[in-house]
Amino acid sequence: MKQKSGLTRFSNCLILRDSKIIKEDLWIRDGVIVNPEHVFYVEQSEADVTVNCNNFLIAPGYIDIQVNGGWGIDFSYDTENVEAGIQKVAKELLAHGVTSFCPTMVTSDKEKYHKILPQIKKVPGSKAGATVLGVHLEGPFISPSKKGAHVDEFIMTLNKGLETVLEIYGSLDNVKIITLAPELPGALDAIKGLTQMGIRVAVGHSSASLAQGEEAIKNGANLITHLFNAMLPFHHRDPGLVGLLASTTASQIYYGIISDGIHTHPAALRIACRTNPEGVVLVSDAVAAQGLADGQYRIGPQSVTVEAGRAYVSGTNVLCGSTSAIDACVRTFKQATDCSLEYALEAASLHPAKSLGIDDKKGRLNFNCDADFVILNPKTLEVNSTWIAGECVYKKDN
Repeated sequence: MKQKSGLTRFSNCLILRDSKIIKEDLWIRDGVIVNPEHVFYVEQSEADVTVNCNNFLIAPGYIDIQVNGGWGIDFSYDTENVEAGIQKVAKELLAHGVTSFCPTMVTSDKEKYHKILPQIKKVPGSKAGATVLGVHLEGPFISPSKKGAHVDEFIMTLNKGLETVLEIYGSLDNVKIITLAPELPGALDAIKGLTQMGIRVAVGHSSASLAQGEEAIKNGANLITHLFNAMLPFHHRDPGLVGLLASTTASQIYYGIISDGIHTHPAALRIACRTNPEGVVLVSDAVAAQGLADGQYRIGPQSVTVEAGRAYVSGTNVLCGSTSAIDACVRTFKQATDCSLEYALEAASLHPAKSLGIDDKKGRLNFNCDADFVILNPKTLEVNSTWIAGECVYKKDN
């Protein structure tokens, strides 16, 4: 056998691949997962480095498509230190198994968008932090009656459709997802145009009927933002956006869901994943208080009070995002639904990758996919280490 530079073998491990946990080694080269059969029989090479995983579980890295901030950083507020704020959160997320994420901006004024958006670059992951996939813009094109923690003053209509979107946001070069209310005049034109530009459209913060939701899906939308929250409650004569889970539309509908033990009742989690198992996408919806103690924070122009780990708009009982990271959401989801370990992990990796159309490279441990993964204790699901492009970017102290 001859050595070939750059080949790493992860041995004595379990691997999540194709919705099954198997006992198999994982081989990495040049940041990509490789087929060991080709290594053995064609190249006749052996690994330069072997990593003993001590029977831990290797799963695809978590992909969080809705992160408002954390560790004191709010992505919607500070216009002067945007890049430093993104870098801080991206670095901290590594300890929670997150290898890719979408920084999220809530409803803001036009000036904020024009100043902040150009500074949130799409950046590949490294030891400096998780991959920045692109911004998730949540608002300002939402229903005032379902605003949640969003500020009335900046909520806007979509009368000119895509033209209004471009005018308010400015450049969309760094944008990956836009959440809007599909019942607004001009929304379908915006959805169609944004989809043609390669931007994913989510419906949310909305009082839309099921029929209006289905029209949005037919025009290109494929996501629902934080299911059950900030939308009409399910009703048997018109189930609203919740009804999209059982819709007969041709395309798969994905839905973000906050399984932090606060935003969504365990029974609601079970109803959602049993109705549309392929569509569930676990999101943290974490705010600036993520990773920090109770106290005073903010989300965009709103003041936030965190008490016992619950984030409220100050002076109210309105929830405004979570304080939990995605690894905690995975554990809560598994416990609440009694689902398989494989399913819980894929809900935070493969499913979000599919919702963004990047599952050819991310969210899987298949050959030729990016070597973005997390090594977990298979019993507790605690993160032992996080790897991006085959490089260890975080390791637990012990």
